[in-house]
Amino acid sequence: MQERPNLNYVRTLAAGDGDFEQKFIRIIKQEFPDEAATYLQHVRQDEPRAAAEIVHKLKHKFNILSMEKAYAFAVEYEEQLQLGNMKQDLDFRKILDTITRYLKTI
Repeated sequence: MQERPNLNYVRTLAAGDGDFEQKFIRIIKQEFPDEAATYLQHVRQDEPRAAAEIVHKLKHKFNILSMEKAYAFAVEYEEQLQLGNMKQDLDFRKILDTITRYLKTI
Protein backbone atom coordinates (compact mmCIF):
# COMPACT_ATOMS: atom_id res chain seq x y z
CA MET A 1 0.00 0.00 0.00
CA GLN A 2 1.64 3.22 -1.16
CA GLU A 3 -0.90 5.48 0.52
CA ARG A 4 0.50 8.27 2.69
CA PRO A 5 -1.20 9.88 5.66
CA ASN A 6 -1.98 13.59 5.61
CA LEU A 7 -3.94 16.18 7.53
CA ASN A 8 -6.41 17.20 4.81
CA TYR A 9 -9.42 15.84 6.71
CA VAL A 10 -8.28 17.40 9.99
CA ARG A 11 -7.79 20.75 8.29
CA THR A 12 -11.24 20.54 6.74
CA LEU A 13 -12.75 19.77 10.14
CA ALA A 14 -10.82 22.60 11.78
CA ALA A 15 -12.00 25.08 9.14
CA GLY A 16 -9.14 27.44 9.90
CA ASP A 17 -9.23 27.02 13.68
CA GLY A 18 -5.54 26.39 14.39
CA ASP A 19 -6.12 25.60 18.07
CA PHE A 20 -8.69 22.93 17.21
CA GLU A 21 -6.36 21.46 14.58
CA GLN A 22 -3.45 21.26 17.03
CA LYS A 23 -5.62 19.74 19.74
CA PHE A 24 -6.89 17.10 17.32
CA ILE A 25 -3.33 16.27 16.23
CA ARG A 26 -2.21 16.03 19.86
CA ILE A 27 -4.97 13.54 20.62
CA ILE A 28 -4.02 11.36 17.64
CA LYS A 29 -0.35 11.48 18.60
CA GLN A 30 -1.21 10.43 22.16
CA GLU A 31 -3.69 7.66 21.37
CA PHE A 32 -2.17 6.05 18.29
CA PRO A 33 1.04 4.64 19.82
CA ASP A 34 -0.84 3.06 22.73
CA GLU A 35 -3.46 1.52 20.47
CA ALA A 36 -0.80 0.21 18.06
CA ALA A 37 1.13 -1.32 20.98
CA THR A 38 -2.06 -2.93 22.32
CA TYR A 39 -2.76 -4.39 18.88
CA LEU A 40 0.75 -5.88 18.72
CA GLN A 41 0.38 -7.31 22.21
CA HIS A 42 -2.85 -9.08 21.26
CA VAL A 43 -1.23 -10.50 18.13
CA ARG A 44 1.78 -11.76 20.11
CA GLN A 45 -0.60 -13.41 22.58
CA ASP A 46 -2.60 -14.98 19.74
CA GLU A 47 -5.78 -13.07 20.64
CA PRO A 48 -7.29 -12.23 17.25
CA ARG A 49 -10.69 -11.14 18.58
CA ALA A 50 -9.10 -8.75 21.06
CA ALA A 51 -6.88 -7.47 18.21
CA ALA A 52 -10.05 -6.88 16.16
CA GLU A 53 -11.34 -4.50 18.82
CA ILE A 54 -8.18 -2.41 18.54
CA VAL A 55 -8.26 -2.51 14.73
CA HIS A 56 -11.77 -1.12 15.02
CA LYS A 57 -10.41 1.89 16.93
CA LEU A 58 -7.36 2.32 14.71
CA LYS A 59 -9.28 2.25 11.44
CA HIS A 60 -11.00 5.51 12.38
CA LYS A 61 -7.61 7.16 12.75
CA PHE A 62 -6.75 5.93 9.26
CA ASN A 63 -9.83 7.75 8.02
CA ILE A 64 -8.90 10.90 9.93
CA LEU A 65 -5.44 10.76 8.33
CA SER A 66 -7.07 10.56 4.86
CA MET A 67 -5.98 6.96 4.28
CA GLU A 68 -9.04 5.60 2.52
CA LYS A 69 -7.39 2.42 1.22
CA ALA A 70 -5.94 1.64 4.65
CA TYR A 71 -9.37 2.21 6.19
CA ALA A 72 -10.99 -0.22 3.73
CA PHE A 73 -8.23 -2.75 4.40
CA ALA A 74 -8.76 -2.40 8.16
CA VAL A 75 -12.50 -3.00 7.79
CA GLU A 76 -11.78 -6.28 5.99
CA TYR A 77 -8.99 -7.23 8.39
CA GLU A 78 -11.20 -6.57 11.41
CA GLU A 79 -13.72 -9.05 10.01
CA GLN A 80 -10.98 -11.62 9.44
CA LEU A 81 -9.71 -11.18 12.99
CA GLN A 82 -13.21 -11.78 14.33
CA LEU A 83 -13.03 -15.15 12.58
CA GLY A 84 -9.63 -15.86 14.15
CA ASN A 85 -7.60 -15.18 10.99
CA MET A 86 -4.45 -13.08 11.51
CA LYS A 87 -2.89 -13.73 8.09
CA GLN A 88 -2.94 -10.05 7.10
CA ASP A 89 -1.00 -8.95 10.18
CA LEU A 90 2.17 -8.00 8.31
CA ASP A 91 0.25 -5.78 5.89
CA PHE A 92 -1.53 -4.13 8.79
CA ARG A 93 1.78 -3.55 10.57
CA LYS A 94 3.10 -1.76 7.49
CA ILE A 95 0.21 0.70 7.77
CA LEU A 96 0.94 1.17 11.48
CA ASP A 97 4.62 1.80 10.71
CA THR A 98 3.76 4.33 8.01
CA ILE A 99 1.53 6.25 10.40
CA THR A 100 4.04 6.02 13.26
CA ARG A 101 6.74 7.56 11.06
CA TYR A 102 4.33 10.25 9.85
CA LEU A 103 3.22 11.24 13.34
CA LYS A 104 6.84 11.94 14.23
CA THR A 105 6.96 14.56 11.46
CA ILE A 106 3.91 16.60 12.47
